[in-house]
Amino acid sequence: MTGQEPGTQGAAAPGAGPTPEQGDPAADEARPDGGAEEAEERDQPQNAWSARRDLIDHSPRTMNVGARTRFGGGYVAGDQHGVSGGRVTGDVIMGSKTEVHHWSFSGLSTAASASGEIPRATLERLAASFVAAEETVGDLLDRLRRERVLVLSGARFTGRRTAALMLLHRLGASPVHLLDRDTSPGALAERCTASAEDGGQGTRGYVLCDLTTRRGNPLREPHLLAVRDRLAEQGAYLVITVGPTAALEDVPAAGWRPPAAEEVLAAHLRARTDEATAARLLGLPDVKEFLGRGHQLRETAAFAQLLARYAAEEVTERAVAGFSLASLENQVQEWFEEDESAVPLRDKAFLVALAAFDGGPYALTAELSDLLYRFLQKTDNPARVPEVPVFGTHVGKRLQLARARLYEDDQHTEWGPVTQTMAAFTDDRVSLVLLREVWTGHPSARPALIAWLRRLADDGRPLVRTRAASTVAVLARADLPSAMALVIEPWATSNRFRHRLVAVNSLTLAHFSDTPNIPRILDAWCEGDDPRRLWVAIRTYGLIGPERPGQALEALRRATWRLYVRGDVTDEAVDELANTVDLLLLSPAGDRVLAEVRTHLDESRSTREVMLRGFLTACHHTEGDEEYGIPLVLQWYATAAPTGGNVAPDISYLWRAGLADPRTTALALGTLENWVRIADRSAATEWALAALLPTLVTAPDEYQRLSHLLRTMPGEFGAPPPSVTARLLTTLLSRADHRVGPS
Repeated sequence: MTGQEPGTQGAAAPGAGPTPEQGDPAADEARPDGGAEEAEERDQPQNAWSARRDLIDHSPRTMNVGARTRFGGGYVAGDQHGVSGGRVTGDVIMGSKTEVHHWSFSGLSTAASASGEIPRATLERLAASFVAAEETVGDLLDRLRRERVLVLSGARFTGRRTAALMLLHRLGASPVHLLDRDTSPGALAERCTASAEDGGQGTRGYVLCDLTTRRGNPLREPHLLAVRDRLAEQGAYLVITVGPTAALEDVPAAGWRPPAAEEVLAAHLRARTDEATAARLLGLPDVKEFLGRGHQLRETAAFAQLLARYAAEEVTERAVAGFSLASLENQVQEWFEEDESAVPLRDKAFLVALAAFDGGPYALTAELSDLLYRFLQKTDNPARVPEVPVFGTHVGKRLQLARARLYEDDQHTEWGPVTQTMAAFTDDRVSLVLLREVWTGHPSARPALIAWLRRLADDGRPLVRTRAASTVAVLARADLPSAMALVIEPWATSNRFRHRLVAVNSLTLAHFSDTPNIPRILDAWCEGDDPRRLWVAIRTYGLIGPERPGQALEALRRATWRLYVRGDVTDEAVDELANTVDLLLLSPAGDRVLAEVRTHLDESRSTREVMLRGFLTACHHTEGDEEYGIPLVLQWYATAAPTGGNVAPDISYLWRAGLADPRTTALALGTLENWVRIADRSAATEWALAALLPTLVTAPDEYQRLSHLLRTMPGEFGAPPPSVTARLLTTLLSRADHRVGPS
């Protein structure tokens, strides 16, 4: 067995990422597991401990794996999962969908595809709840008065439309006409013409929201000069809103920065209720959670409408609590229901990739989203050769659409932390809602998504493979039969270790996401005749076993017995069974597992060997996986010994059994020698080992074995023997029972 396999996120390692030939989506269609057709497995197995470390390091933030699998050495024990502040798995998101409410404002649809006069009552209603920094509004008003036309640039759903209307309203413009968003830049002056009915009376206002511009037809300075002259003739004003990537040529745009959601909500509540009621509503826990989720201003305004109804006892508290999630589900559905012009297929692919790699490196997410884009193109039109533009994407625009953010953070690698630019949704629930929506709401996307996941499972980077597993876990929670048949089972029966490990992680994370029946699947695979499924089941039990250690150990005992009966016992099979015992021992259920291991030690020769090898393998692991960190089992012993109980005696008993059994003596002596070398560099380890060694002596042969080890142990790389051996030998002589001492 080998340790950490080469190639991790950030590494330009062999096998990391798809090759040019692998980039062809059609190449996956004839391969059931998405990998190369190989007669023999060529990728190197990774031991269970380092595989678990990768799973913990690279799982999404919504799946707090570490709290359910780690033990000792600063690790967190316990049974917590989900996201702090509320569950994101279970029935809240992963089960049946929340009831969806659609909110809109009459006369202010997002599309704004028609022209016409905006009712004054609508403007008055907006003015009653409009909030913005007075300095910002003042600067914009001065500029609008001076230039008569103002281009206001801002992201979608940031209130730029309301700001445009309020600027005209504060100037006293009446009437205010809404121009068609498809008005071409060259036709602006023509559209800003007073009708005969106006009679030239009053200050006229025009607003054009989300002006459509293209690279070949940008908004130019001559267009503004022409419309400014026409506005001056009428004594009128025009405000144009555009997105941050609008095509502008020599046109100065004023940036719009939205007010805080809390300010907007408070203003809307004060407009709909009294001051005391507004303050009470703002103090509700559900309201505070809503404000912490980064909702858009349109959702904030709709939430204020619902809260006003709640204050009037027209809706229940449950409706208030469910509004945030319902808004999120509305947004996700909107993304995938929009046509190509509103949300292009490449942007949809990026949204899916970001859901899979939420909180991961942006460059990696973008790279793999383009791979998914190619698969989606193949599904959309099999006759077309998939194409991916090399340039042309705008990071800010992508993230604004996705309601995501960039930030700097450390990425775990086999060489240590590496700082990278990460991308994450501002709302940590988005990834789960989005993946469920794509899998269950858009089944036509399944072939492309499955091919993409199979490619990710074949990637050389642990982060990529782990995120493939976490994505499949979400899909399994939404539709277990399909996920098993289409993705997990092909991986579990693959001839490649790498694919089977992704199956292990998928089942583990699915179980942690409250997907039912995972233990039943594992039990069936343990009872079956497929050695690959058996391997997957054994590995998975090592990860989910801490929640049900008795059931996990029973499954291991049955699997061990079946292997011996069938004559399929190999060193590799015993190692895998032992590795699972190792993981269970160093888990939050370690005390119970330790007692179970001791109880079952003498049931059969096969069970004894697996249990002892598992215990001694656990003894190899050190704090922080450092070469000379304190051994976790030794630290466990040192902590338990002063408190009484059975833990310390059980550890001593298993050590004596491991040293005495001919099949494990060499492994035990090698492990103990390593502990001595660590003790030579660590006083804490020396003290703990000095306390343990005398408990390993209950007979003369046990004393002879340990004293011989300490007397003959060589130094490293030709150095003199470690000085700690003499001190430990003295301790052994003075504290061991003299009745079993040297004869």
